[in-house]
Amino acid sequence: MDLSCFKAYDLRGRVPDQLNPTLAEKIGRAYVAITGAKKVIVGYDIRLSSPEITEALSSGLMAAGADVYDIGLCGTEQVYFATSHYGMDGGIMVTASHNPKDHNGMKMVGPQSRPISSDNGLNDIRDRVLEPFANAPEQGRYETLEVMSAYVDHLLGYIDAASLKPMTIVCNAGNGGAGLVIDELEQHLPFEFVKVHHQPNGHFPNGVPNPILPENRTATADAVIEHGAAMGIAWDGDYDRCFFFDENGRFIEGYYVVGLLADQFLRKTGGGKVIHDPRLTWNTLDLVKAAGGEAIESKTGHAFIKQRMRDEDAVYGGEMSAHHYFRDFAYCDSGMIPWLLIAERLCQSGQTLSSLIDARIEAYPASGEINRTINDPPKVIAAIEAKYSAGAKSVSFVDGLSVEFDNWRFNLRMSNTEPVVRLNVESRADKALMEAKTEDLLQEMDRLNKN
Repeated sequence: MDLSCFKAYDLRGRVPDQLNPTLAEKIGRAYVAITGAKKVIVGYDIRLSSPEITEALSSGLMAAGADVYDIGLCGTEQVYFATSHYGMDGGIMVTASHNPKDHNGMKMVGPQSRPISSDNGLNDIRDRVLEPFANAPEQGRYETLEVMSAYVDHLLGYIDAASLKPMTIVCNAGNGGAGLVIDELEQHLPFEFVKVHHQPNGHFPNGVPNPILPENRTATADAVIEHGAAMGIAWDGDYDRCFFFDENGRFIEGYYVVGLLADQFLRKTGGGKVIHDPRLTWNTLDLVKAAGGEAIESKTGHAFIKQRMRDEDAVYGGEMSAHHYFRDFAYCDSGMIPWLLIAERLCQSGQTLSSLIDARIEAYPASGEINRTINDPPKVIAAIEAKYSAGAKSVSFVDGLSVEFDNWRFNLRMSNTEPVVRLNVESRADKALMEAKTEDLLQEMDRLNKN
C-alpha cells in the first residue's frame, strides 16, 4: 500500500493513487487504535473528492468504535474550534489546503485540538494502517453537528462591534470555503463586502486558491482599486491563512501583519506573551515591547508554534507565512480572526491600512522570503555561518541560521521538503543596506553552490 501521503504535519497526496476511500477507511480505524478517541469531529473542504473520502474515513472511525460528529463542508479552523469547544477526543479535517486540485489530505488533532504530527502519533497511525483490523464490539454512532452559529459567535467575541463603522472590504475566497463564513459574518457587521471568486467550487475555475503566488493576487488587488475599498483579504482553500491588501491594492508581506496583530491584541489584553518565528523579527519585537508584551521566538511551523503557545500561555502567535494563532482559539490558527482585528483597528484609528504599514516597512525594510535551489544545503549554510558570524553581534540556531549585526540581520534555513534554502534579510531604516546585503548573500550562496 502506498503511504506516501503521510507527511511531517499532515496527509497530502494525489487522488486516487496516493489517497482514496479504501485508505481513508483504514486511516479512520488506525486513528482510533492509536489515539483511543471515542468522539471525533470530522469536516471537509470544497474539493470534489472530499465527500467520498470523508464518508470512508467516518466508516473506519465508527468500525473502530468511535462516534463521528460530522460538521460538513467547512474550514480547517472549524474542526479545531468544534473539537475544543465541544470537548471532543479529536478531530480530522479532510483537506489538501493549497495543493493541486487532484490532491486531497487530512489534518488531525487530539483533545483540545492539539496537533497530531509525525513526532506525536502521525507515524504510529501510518504504521498501524498496514496491520489487520477487527471490528469493535460496538460500532460507533454517526450524527451531524451544526457548528457555524457557535463558531461565528466566537469570532465576533474578538472585536468591539460598537466601534465598527461602515466601510468597503474586498474578500476573495478563491472558490474555497471562506465565502460561507463571510456570508454568515456579514449579517452582524456594518461592512459592505465586494465578493470575488466567492462561490465554493472544487473545480477551481480561477486556479487553486493560494494567494502566496503573485499571479493569484491580481483579482483581489484590482477589485480593491475598482471599488475604492478600505482593504482586501484573500484566503487559501481551507482558509486557515489569510492575506491582506491595502487600500491601494498593494499586497502586504505577512511579516508586517504579525506586528500589527500583536500590537492590536496586546492593546486589548493589556500585555501578555507573543510567539513569533525567527525569519524576520525586529518589527515584531519593537511593537510587542511598545505595547507592553513579551516576544518569544519559536521554531517555524504550526506544531512548534502551537506547543510554544501552550507552554508560555501566549495570547497570540504569528508567522510571516500568514498563519496567526490565538490562545482563546485553542492556541490554533485562524484565517478569520486576523481580518476582523485589522478591520476593527481601521475603524478605531481612522487610519488607512497603508499608513499603518508604511511606517513599519520604513522602520524595518525586509527582503521577503527568497528561495534558492541548492545542491548541498547544509554545506552552504555552514559556509555562510563561517563567513558572516565573525563580526556578528549574535548568532542563533533556533531555526536554521540567524545572524544579527547592529543595523541588519538575516535568517537562512533549509526547507523540510525540498533541496531549497530560504533567505530573509532585514535592516533598521536603511532599505539600501538591506538590498545590498541581500545581494551579497545571494551571490555568496551561488558561488558556494557552484564549488
